[in-house]
Amino acid sequence: MTTSNPESIIAVSHTDPDLANKALALATQLNLPLYKPEENTPALLLTLTPDRLELRQTGKGAEGPLFVDFTGGAVDYRRRQGTSRKEAIARAVGLKGGTSPVVLDLTAGLGRDSFILASLGCMVQMVERSPVVAALLADGIERARQKPPLTEIMDRLNLIAGDSLNILSHWQGPHPEVVYIDPMYPHRSKSALVKKEMRLIRLLVGDDEDSDQLLAAALAIVTRRVVVKRPRLAPALHGPEANFTISGKNSRFDVYLI
Repeated sequence: MTTSNPESIIAVSHTDPDLANKALALATQLNLPLYKPEENTPALLLTLTPDRLELRQTGKGAEGPLFVDFTGGAVDYRRRQGTSRKEAIARAVGLKGGTSPVVLDLTAGLGRDSFILASLGCMVQMVERSPVVAALLADGIERARQKPPLTEIMDRLNLIAGDSLNILSHWQGPHPEVVYIDPMYPHRSKSALVKKEMRLIRLLVGDDEDSDQLLAAALAIVTRRVVVKRPRLAPALHGPEANFTISGKNSRFDVYLI
C-alpha cells in the first residue's frame, strides 16, 4: 500500500471542550497534529465527539462522517437476522458443521467481515496498517462491547495496529488456520460507483500495492487456506491459481488450499 503522508492531510479535533485532553492524547498516540481553527483546515479531521470517533472530510462537497458501528446498520441487521454458515464468506473460510477456525484478517479495514466471522463463532485476529483506521475500528469495537448482545462476539475479535507483511515476517506462536485478505478494490472508471467510505480511506491511505506479496506471505504461514476477496470481475492476485472460487453478486472469494 502506498500510504499518503497523514500529517499533511489530517488532524485531530473534538466537538466538546471536555474532550480536549482525550483529543491531545489521541493526537500524540497517532503522531498527528491537533486541529487549530486559525490554521489551514486539512482535508480530513479525525474528530472526537461525545458519542464516537469520526473521520470527517472538509471542504466543498464534503460528505457525512465515517465511523465504525457494529450496533446498527447493515452489519448488525445481518447479525440479528441470523448470519448463516451458508453465506459465501462462511463457505470460503471453511465453516462446516460446528467447526469454527481461527482466522487472521490481514486487511481489517472497518471490520465488517471480521465481525460477521466472529458472529459465526470464529476467533478473529485483525490487522490494520493505517493507525487512523485502526483507531476508528478500536473505537467501534469498544462501544459495541458495552452492548450485552454483542459482548460475546466482540470478545472473539482482537485488533493489532501494524503492517501485515512485517507481522507475518516476524510471526511467532501457532500458525493461523485461515488467512483472510481483502485488498483495496482497484480504481473504477466511474468514481460515483465507489462508496463514500472507500473514497475517504483511499484518500487517507492510498492504494494497496503489495497485495501479491501479502498473498505469498500468507500462503507460507497458513495451515489450512487463504481466502482473498475480490470484485466479481477483477483479475486474481498474481501468484498460484486459486483452488476454487465462491462468487456473489458483487464480489467473489478466491480460495487457496494448503
